[in-house]
Amino acid sequence: MNESARESAERYDQYYGPMFFEPYAIEVAGRIDPSAVSIALEIAAGTGRVTHHLRKRLPASTSLIASDISEDMLAVAKEKLGHLAIDWQIADAQQLPFTDNSMDLVVCCFGYMFVPDRPKAFAEAYRVLKPGGMFLFATWDKLENNVASYIARSTAKKYFDGEIPESYNMATSMHDEAVIQPLLKNAGFSRFSIEKVQKDSYCNTSKEAAHVLVQSGSVFEEIRKRNPAYIDEIRAEVEKQLSGRFGAGPMIAPISAVVCQAWKE
Repeated sequence: MNESARESAERYDQYYGPMFFEPYAIEVAGRIDPSAVSIALEIAAGTGRVTHHLRKRLPASTSLIASDISEDMLAVAKEKLGHLAIDWQIADAQQLPFTDNSMDLVVCCFGYMFVPDRPKAFAEAYRVLKPGGMFLFATWDKLENNVASYIARSTAKKYFDGEIPESYNMATSMHDEAVIQPLLKNAGFSRFSIEKVQKDSYCNTSKEAAHVLVQSGSVFEEIRKRNPAYIDEIRAEVEKQLSGRFGAGPMIAPISAVVCQAWKE
């Protein structure tokens, strides 16, 4: 296994998990009716934050398949949750290795923004769902509504030579209902809800939050390649702004995501 990729997955879980993903893992799991699910599929399970809450929410008799395209991400998830009844599988959202009409529930948190062929991925979710089954997923709202991340990106822009490429905005590329709705309709879903859900992002201190925000990501990796010294400058400036706005610690900042539910009829 690629050790650097494994370390990257561990850092992803350690730093980003509590600050950004945990609040929505709880939110998404809470939207499920456990009595209606005998078999569930999670797509883009990553390091297992949502998986953990799904397993707690669903009855012991429910089969839970947690899938991801990254072997390294799943390795971290299995290390944490290996004691639980979870079927771990490497799978591509665009070509799911499951039969038609086989799942009561398909869940995906913060994965579809990065899928190259979204229409195909949504069609696959529809295909594997049983009639009456629910498709439940979350994507990030626009950057301005995720204030700490917006502060970090705005600070980084000053150190970036030229315009930041549009490809670096992939994480927030599905914040608009006008983007999501056609994907659902074209896949076959006629009944669905799309809503923006605000949460609080918690971090022990603004200093720690600044470290998390500048730790990784395409923009910061590119700046690091050009001049590693800039990263420390950016981190100090982000800490200053976060501390000024939210206090030194604990830091509680607003975050926002789009949560969607769709039913196969």
